[in-house]
Amino acid sequence: MDVRWKVAQYCELKWWKRYLGEKNKALYLANKKKYWTRLYSLISDKVKIGNNDIILDQGCGPSGIYMLFDDNKVTATDPLLDEYEKYLDIFSKTDYPNTTFIRTKIEDFDGNEAYDVVFCMNAINHVSDIELAYKKLISCARKRGRIVVSIDAHNHRIFKYLFRMVPGDILHPHQYDLKEYNFFMEKNNCKILQTERVKKGFFFNHYMTVAEKQV
Repeated sequence: MDVRWKVAQYCELKWWKRYLGEKNKALYLANKKKYWTRLYSLISDKVKIGNNDIILDQGCGPSGIYMLFDDNKVTATDPLLDEYEKYLDIFSKTDYPNTTFIRTKIEDFDGNEAYDVVFCMNAINHVSDIELAYKKLISCARKRGRIVVSIDAHNHRIFKYLFRMVPGDILHPHQYDLKEYNFFMEKNNCKILQTERVKKGFFFNHYMTVAEKQV
């Protein structure tokens, strides 16, 4: 899986370079912030974030949900942070003075705080070891803290198994359906509070799941 993960990371950086192209930084970031605001509004009944809450954004990418919380203490992690800052004009760590950026895989992160909310937005199926990544996400949350995961989940069993055998989705080393993704959290002492379908597709639906850490 590590080889497939390394290939996926290489392709991830290439994808961002191509996708962002000559986009205007201010316009892109404004639209991205609107996107995160809309997603957060869907779960705000279950995830109420006050100014004193401490937030972790795992697998944040160059424009993660950390952008939304200017008044909070935020930690954001991603294994490609240095590359994003070097190659992408839209990303600079200095633009987010309240956020501590750490270049690391989710599986390798060892935080020294108990976070009130842990986000992992469209990143969990990018990891190398998904079992360990879920355990790390949950271990970072305080008791009764919230874990928010968004994910592209398979709609059809046949394509799920086909994509596992043949890399039809090269950016994502892991291929599961929604029930399987949620089970990763449930078996690690989390209670699913909400599952929201964000976008409908043929192969995948994009979901956002809110869980509460029980112990």
